[in-house]
Amino acid sequence: MKPDDFRKENYKKINQIAALCMRIIIGLLIIGFIYTYFVTGIDHLLLVILFSVSIFVSLIPILLINVLKWDESRFTKHIVVICICAVMTIMLTMFSSYLFPVLLFPILIASLYYNQTFVLFTSLLVSLSICISDYLSVMYAGVFIGNPFDSYEDVFTRYAVPHIIITFIMSIVAYFIVQRNSMMIDSAIDTAVTMQNNQKGLIYAFSEISESKSKSTGEHIKRVAEYMRILGKASGFDDEYVDMLATASMMHDIGKLMISEEILDKPEKLTDEEYQIMKNHVLYGEALLEKCPGELMHIACILAKEHHERWDGSGYLGMKGEEIAYISRLMAVCDVFDALTSERYYKKGWTDEDTYDEIVRLSGKHFDPKVVKLFIQHFDEFKEVHNKIKDKQIY
Repeated sequence: MKPDDFRKENYKKINQIAALCMRIIIGLLIIGFIYTYFVTGIDHLLLVILFSVSIFVSLIPILLINVLKWDESRFTKHIVVICICAVMTIMLTMFSSYLFPVLLFPILIASLYYNQTFVLFTSLLVSLSICISDYLSVMYAGVFIGNPFDSYEDVFTRYAVPHIIITFIMSIVAYFIVQRNSMMIDSAIDTAVTMQNNQKGLIYAFSEISESKSKSTGEHIKRVAEYMRILGKASGFDDEYVDMLATASMMHDIGKLMISEEILDKPEKLTDEEYQIMKNHVLYGEALLEKCPGELMHIACILAKEHHERWDGSGYLGMKGEEIAYISRLMAVCDVFDALTSERYYKKGWTDEDTYDEIVRLSGKHFDPKVVKLFIQHFDEFKEVHNKIKDKQIY
């Protein structure tokens, strides 16, 4: 995954946290409404209107992030803090200095996004909210709860200015905290990307070794990885998981490192004993990978073990149907498609169309019907990959 992809994924998670905060705010608003309705003397109709508006405004970020999936939009964070400041303005107008602590909440939310400019933008919004609420509290003096003020000058000198100064100080503190956190996050992302790229390089190197031992070229693992990427996306997996799936698929035949070349390269039909040894490469692959840490290696271990399993239970290990991991069912189609269409020293490659017919024919027998359906829908993409990534040499 590229650094920008890491940052984008992190940004989505932050937006999800912001949406959760908005749900908490709605809960607090409901509790506050119930208390104010029965305990204070504020006009009930006005109370219902103001709290309803506040709840509606709080629902906007939740709707955008959780329903409309705008969690990747760069404008989402601005909408979030604008809505929080709008709610804060209403609450400050109603309760005056009693709710002074809510002034810090928008700045805390802004700090999540590790963007210094955004923190300053939020502090300006908070200052504007303070001024607006103070203006309204004087204009409608006696209607809301809070300290009565004699004039606009009085409320701005005794209330607005001190609170704006406090907001400014908190914004400066948040600015430097965010600056530090941003540097740490960027460093962590760069380290993670480097480690992932190194891991991918090692996986590709070992995969090429396993393929070259059986006199195949490294293009096979490249094509299989792209086929897995196609079916992974078609299955609805997110981009990060699809990337791991494609990378892990290159290790599916790693167990062949433990099989002798005499068996791997034998041009004649294998004896029953030799065939049993050949079948064991899936168990060797599992043994090589099962103790490797990380999700990527866990996926590779599953694919190495189960890529020869069949939907009807006639595969190497006798697993059938849903017993076979879904990703392994994807792998089976990808591996067979490339095996049939690829030319080797002992056979000619099938045409894409003949291979298509064979995979469709084996739906419900060798392959999961649901996966075959995805293969049919994306067959043109399979052909494109096959035509684009050609074998460099045939032994």
